[in-house]
Amino acid sequence: MILRHREAPSLWVLLLLILAARSEPDEECHKSIGDDKYDFTALKGDHTVSRTRSLPPTNMKDTLRFNICKELSPLGDVDSNDQCSSGTWVCLSKTNIKQGEPDRVVAVIPIAQESELQVQYNKLSTSRGVMITLHGPPYPSSTTLDPIPQEFVLNVLCATETSEPEFKSYNGSRAVVEWSTPSGCNFREPKGDGDTPEKEDESMGSGIGGSSFCPLLISVAGYFALGAYYNYTTYGATGVDLIPHRDFWREVPYMLRDVVSHLCGSFQSRHSSSRGGYVPV
Repeated sequence: MILRHREAPSLWVLLLLILAARSEPDEECHKSIGDDKYDFTALKGDHTVSRTRSLPPTNMKDTLRFNICKELSPLGDVDSNDQCSSGTWVCLSKTNIKQGEPDRVVAVIPIAQESELQVQYNKLSTSRGVMITLHGPPYPSSTTLDPIPQEFVLNVLCATETSEPEFKSYNGSRAVVEWSTPSGCNFREPKGDGDTPEKEDESMGSGIGGSSFCPLLISVAGYFALGAYYNYTTYGATGVDLIPHRDFWREVPYMLRDVVSHLCGSFQSRHSSSRGGYVPV
């Protein structure tokens, strides 16, 4: 029996996690509207837009944080009372600013929340793009006695380049943001007779190379790089000794030879037994 020194298994675990993360699709950011498909992966994450309104002798700053793929991450440097609770996808905070006095948060409004989300995707009627609508719970209003349900509208306009999102309006119940980006362009046109969508072909081609080969290549390169670094820092190895699990890789050809021999032997054994008849003595 040959005993081999086993190096830290954390390298294997790390590489598997990298491969899984690169291969896992962002399904929550891929949507279909009829025959058209949209990829909102580039828009994922927490985003912030703001506007300032003049209300002499003070100014009111409206800050809108939103995430169209999942709930917002909490702000570590902001008091919990000055930000929306967990499960919020869109949060509007109003800060009163007066010269010579500290800023004061006067309102924190959950515009879209997990319990009321009801995400809707619709094509824009006036331009090429998508209107994404998220809903939230009622919030007290200064103009009516009853709380008003909240709503967030993100107009994603088809463009060749990505611009910064723009805070368009908030009327007490509906916050509107406009964003020009390639994510607003459908990447598969409706199929006609004999028509082959150009971008669909591109996505199919890149699916084989990008989704399978690239993560595998990155994982293999990462394995050898991390393994070499580990051997160098732990054992002071140089040259071929830097190769992780060197003894294993040396035996791989012999292991493959044994597997092939075993398979060939099994095939010949079954082939001989299936003939029947007499066995020569």
